[in-house]
Amino acid sequence: MGYNQHMARRENWDMIGHHWAVQVLRGHISRGRIRHAYLITGPRGVGRRTLALRAAQALNCPQPIEAGIPCASCNTCRRIERQQHPDLLVVQAEEETLKVEQIRSLQQKLALLPYEARYKIALLLNFESANESAANALLKTLEEPPSRVILFLTALDSEVLLPTIRSRCELIRLRPLPYTVVAEGLQTHATIPADEANLLAHLSNGCPGLALHLHRQRQALEQRTHHLAALKEILQQDRVTRFRLAEQLAANKSETREALLHWLSFWRDVLLVSSNAGEQVINLDESDALQQLAKRVSAPQAARITRNIQHTLLMLEKNVNPRLALEALLLQLP
Repeated sequence: MGYNQHMARRENWDMIGHHWAVQVLRGHISRGRIRHAYLITGPRGVGRRTLALRAAQALNCPQPIEAGIPCASCNTCRRIERQQHPDLLVVQAEEETLKVEQIRSLQQKLALLPYEARYKIALLLNFESANESAANALLKTLEEPPSRVILFLTALDSEVLLPTIRSRCELIRLRPLPYTVVAEGLQTHATIPADEANLLAHLSNGCPGLALHLHRQRQALEQRTHHLAALKEILQQDRVTRFRLAEQLAANKSETREALLHWLSFWRDVLLVSSNAGEQVINLDESDALQQLAKRVSAPQAARITRNIQHTLLMLEKNVNPRLALEALLLQLP
C-alpha cells in the first residue's frame, strides 16, 4: 500500500465508506467542539459501532497523526479497538432488553474521572432495546452530563427512541453503501478476492460490517446455502413431503426465522428478474435458479410470495405456532 493510500485510509479512520460521517466527527474533535452525546443510527452491520469506536480512538489517542486522526497503533487505540480500555464503557441488552439497573451502574462509573484517557466514553449499543425505565434513567445523564464524558448511542432508527432522547443527541444517520463501494473496500481493507467481495457486498445489502462478518464466519454463508437448497427442494415436492419438511424446519424457531429471511431475499430477487430488473439482484450466485423460476412465476405471483413470507415472519414474532405457520406458507409456494 502506497503512502497516499495509507493516509487516505487513516483520514477516513480506516472505515469502509461513510466519509461524510467521519468528516463531521473529525471536525468536532479537531475544533474542540465535541458534543456530549451522539446517536448513530442505521441497519445492523452498517458500521455504527465501528464509527463510535473510531471516534473514541480519535478522542483519546495520545499520539494522533493530526487532530482528529488517531494513530490506530498505540496501546490506547488497540485497547479501544478490542473494547478493553478502562475508560470505554460498553452497555448492551441482557436477554434482549437493556434494563434500568445497567443504566444506573453506568452512571455510577461515569461519575468517576477517567482513569488514564482524556475522555471517558460510554457506548450504548442497540438502544432501541432499552425499556422505558432505562431510557428515562439515561435522560438525567444526557441533561447533565459529567465533565470529560462522551456518550455514543446506536439504534436502528431514531424514531423508535423517546423524543427526549433524540433531542439531546447529535444525530448521525448511516445508510447502506453502494455495492461497488463495499466491494472495493473489502478488497482493499481485507484483501478479499473481487468475485467474493462483490457477492458479499450484495448479500450484506451494502452494509460493510455485515459483509465482513459473513466473510469471517463461514458458517453463516454455509447456512444460507443450506436454507436456499432446502427452498429449492421444497419447490419440487408434493404436499405430504412439504408438511414433513415444515415439521423439521419448525423444530428450531431461530433457525426458522433465519431460513425465512434467506427465502425472502431469494424471492425478492425472483420478483426483480420477473420484472426485468435482474441487475439489482442480491443473490448473484443463484442467478441460474432465479432465471428458471422467473420463467415459471410471474411478477405478481413472486410479489405475493414475498408478502406471504413477510407475513409468516410477523406471525413468528407474535409467537404463532411455527409449524402451522410454515405449513400454511409452504402450501402457497409453487
